[in-house]
Amino acid sequence: MDRLQFQLPVRITPAPGLPIEEIYSVEQALDFLQGWPVRRQGPVYQAAFNACFGATVDLVKTEDACRAFMAFCRVSSLLARDMMIPGKRGGGARGLRA
Repeated sequence: MDRLQFQLPVRITPAPGLPIEEIYSVEQALDFLQGWPVRRQGPVYQAAFNACFGATVDLVKTEDACRAFMAFCRVSSLLARDMMIPGKRGGGARGLRA
């Protein structure tokens, strides 16, 4: 497995009416973040961008970058309702609550 690949893809709904997209890696997350409108870039966006960029240069663990990207997606209402969120350390996965 590629060191920058997420354990589980992050499922997002980019806009109402569009199909769900799956983000499989740090590189895909960075591509998505780079296309995010500047006027909507806040501290959670910046944390996700920094974490994903840090993972590409081995300063941040891929798992931590994935968590930061998922937090950004959750705050931005992009996370798909059926997204399974990996548990912390040995705890399986849980569904996203509505």
